[in-house]
Amino acid sequence: MLRLLTGNILDRRNFVKTLKLREISELKTGPFGTQFSAKEYVSEGIPVINVKNIGYGNIISEGLDYVGNSTLERLSEHKLKTGDIVFGRKGSVDRHCLITKEQDGWMQGSDCIRVRLTDASVYSNFISYYLLTDAVKTKINNSAVGSTMASLNTDILGDVDINLPCYEEQYKIASVLSTIDQKIEKNKEINDYLEEMAKTIYDYWFIQFDFPGENGKPYKSSGGKMSFCNELNREIPQNWNYTSIGNITICLDSERIPLSNQQREGMKGSIPYYGATGIMDYVNRPIFSGNFVLLAEDGSVMDDNGNPILQRVSGDVWINNHTHVLQPVKGYSCRLLYLLLKDIPVSIIKTGSIQMKINQANLNNYNILSIPDAIRTQFINCVEPLDTKIMQIQQENNNLIQFRDWLLPMLMNGQATIEDCCDK
Repeated sequence: MLRLLTGNILDRRNFVKTLKLREISELKTGPFGTQFSAKEYVSEGIPVINVKNIGYGNIISEGLDYVGNSTLERLSEHKLKTGDIVFGRKGSVDRHCLITKEQDGWMQGSDCIRVRLTDASVYSNFISYYLLTDAVKTKINNSAVGSTMASLNTDILGDVDINLPCYEEQYKIASVLSTIDQKIEKNKEINDYLEEMAKTIYDYWFIQFDFPGENGKPYKSSGGKMSFCNELNREIPQNWNYTSIGNITICLDSERIPLSNQQREGMKGSIPYYGATGIMDYVNRPIFSGNFVLLAEDGSVMDDNGNPILQRVSGDVWINNHTHVLQPVKGYSCRLLYLLLKDIPVSIIKTGSIQMKINQANLNNYNILSIPDAIRTQFINCVEPLDTKIMQIQQENNNLIQFRDWLLPMLMNGQATIEDCCDK
């Protein structure tokens, strides 16, 4: 049970001590210089936590590097243990990840700082959440050195103040926040599965062309006739055709209103504010309301496979000016549009040599498969329930993230406490 408090916060929280991070931990910089070379990376082996793998309390598993056992044993002082906290030394220096049992025995990367707790009265999960508070992140960012790129060192990090309640309260606070995060992660797993189901159906129908033909039999496998389409450079079912993205989408880019960082800070609210790669913040009022596909417009416009970075969103949203806002025309759905766009090779539609950009003209002129009305309707009816469930779960996650981010400082500064469920 949560209880909101007013009045003397610190008295009610019964904080027993305020300590510097260096007083409760050992801080160690990762191997660098002659100690370790990138040539020692291998295709398979022990994962290495580098700056690119550090999120806000979590590990970004995409793009992990690996080393062999001999390298790790030679650099055994950089072997990670459960409960370690790892910061990046460059870039977004307020980010960190918590090492769990799954990452026990991994290696600390070169541009990282490891925080290893040495005080038995301190709970590592609590410290990880504490380091995610705005006050701590602001202190770290303001203290970072470097004019071009922010840089962190052990002196700056060790100087962070930690307000420590008793161990039992640390455990309760971390447990509540962890329960929310676990639900968010479980929802992501469910959505990944549903996304994969939709993609599998799409591939079966419109890549392999085994959509239900006459008598419900798979078209191509049952001898359905195919013909070569020069514009798509592939075989497609006989009498099918091609169209352009511009013919099946309504581009709403002109309605976007970009916000400065200062404006976003002054408009805190409940409406998701989207950038090219995800939710950036929450603001007070929407600029769009409906169902959309977002496509990254400039900067990092493609994924590791060279395909566009896409998002499927719905409801009230605010979208910045680094993202194309696309709505399907009548007879198409957002999920179908998303899947049609997903495999476009960015190299064909991009412009710019230094910073990549996908302009509206190139996007609109790109040719894609034109699906006959009857087959398209059948596909939408098949996949739409999956899409609806995906969006419902995404909305639940948005709500959970907002609640967690509101609750985090409330618990840390004593405006909310956790009572046992039996205290009613």
